[in-house]
Amino acid sequence: MFIKADEANKLTKAQKHIAAQARILFDGLADVGIVALVDEATGYQNVRPRDALQAYLDKILRRELAAWSKKFPDEFYINIYRLKGWKWPGMSTNRYSVCAHYTLDLIYDRLAPGVREELERRSPKDETGRRRGKLHQWLGDDYGHPMLAQHMHAVIMFQRYAIQTGQNWGQFMTMMNQVMPKKGSTLELPFNGPATGLLPPFSPPPSASPPSLVQ
Repeated sequence: MFIKADEANKLTKAQKHIAAQARILFDGLADVGIVALVDEATGYQNVRPRDALQAYLDKILRRELAAWSKKFPDEFYINIYRLKGWKWPGMSTNRYSVCAHYTLDLIYDRLAPGVREELERRSPKDETGRRRGKLHQWLGDDYGHPMLAQHMHAVIMFQRYAIQTGQNWGQFMTMMNQVMPKKGSTLELPFNGPATGLLPPFSPPPSASPPSLVQ
């Protein structure tokens, strides 16, 4: 929406940076997802060699643990608390354990096909339930970390949008399932109603010009 609005010179000067960020995300996601999209469209996933997907994953993941570095901005967790209506205790206090589940759901399940499963295979839990290292430490520098950064930025942008528009956690997750669904999942049907909390399909704001029709 922002890219098309920018091309039509409909954005204000203050909105130009959003279009620039949208292009970065669009190019990055297109580059990463093209393999899966082509395979699905052609049916190649049913006949490709068994090691083809592994070769693809090896481009994203690294064989040895990377040095630890902070990959998840504080804002990601602060926004989770705000959308849930919880009081934020600060980063120095242990977060609710359910945040680990939300991280898997919002980030690794939606990053690329097969990535979460491969990460968990490479970093299995020990007898205490702990992993050898953080999952993102297995991501490679060439593909994995840039992919994670772009995806994280997109999620935070949707978090901000949900907070600014007064959405609750359920509405935010419905929006995420519609615009950034889990890889291999079924899209939610856009039913309305207070019982479900589902949102209608996303549509541009009234200020955006509708596309012209070819007669």
